[in-house]
Amino acid sequence: MAVGRPRAFDVDQALARALEVFWRKGYAATSLTDLTEAMDINKPSLYAAFGNKEALFRKAVDLYESERAPVAMAALAEPVARVAIERLLNVILESHTHPDNPPGCLVVQGALPSGAEDEPIARELQQRRAATQGAIRERLERAKAEGELAADTDPADLARYVFTVIEGLAAQARDGATREELRRLVALAMRAWPAA
Repeated sequence: MAVGRPRAFDVDQALARALEVFWRKGYAATSLTDLTEAMDINKPSLYAAFGNKEALFRKAVDLYESERAPVAMAALAEPVARVAIERLLNVILESHTHPDNPPGCLVVQGALPSGAEDEPIARELQQRRAATQGAIRERLERAKAEGELAADTDPADLARYVFTVIEGLAAQARDGATREELRRLVALAMRAWPAA
């Protein structure tokens, strides 16, 4: 029985490099050449290890979320909802402005701009954003049930507001806003908190 040659590259390291390229350039603007150069592999190796560009992007987004989701979920687990949301926003802005990362958010900006051929990626990122917004809404529904929010507060609307702030933080970070500037935006956003 013939045995294939072992891979001459570290798959995890190559995926981390692909993630950075997608994060910096977005899905549509990233070429296979961009990826193979950053990953230090050839196209046949990319296809053999990861499938096509779309499959590689999905794996890169999975890696991105696996590194960030636990921190975000820990923030949402804070016992006081207002503290949870404020901590979540601050954790996110720190990730968006970390000097070791490209600025902004891959899940928010990854498919912009995209053409019709990129629609499956745009839809998937939209679903991932909706899942995050859903987790925020669930936390706010619990807060309302526990009497932390005004009786007329709609948890779905408040979750949409919080997520709009999250998307705005990503866009501002991408455009060069500093961590301190974004902290001030979070403080402003939290003034709208509908306490009971």
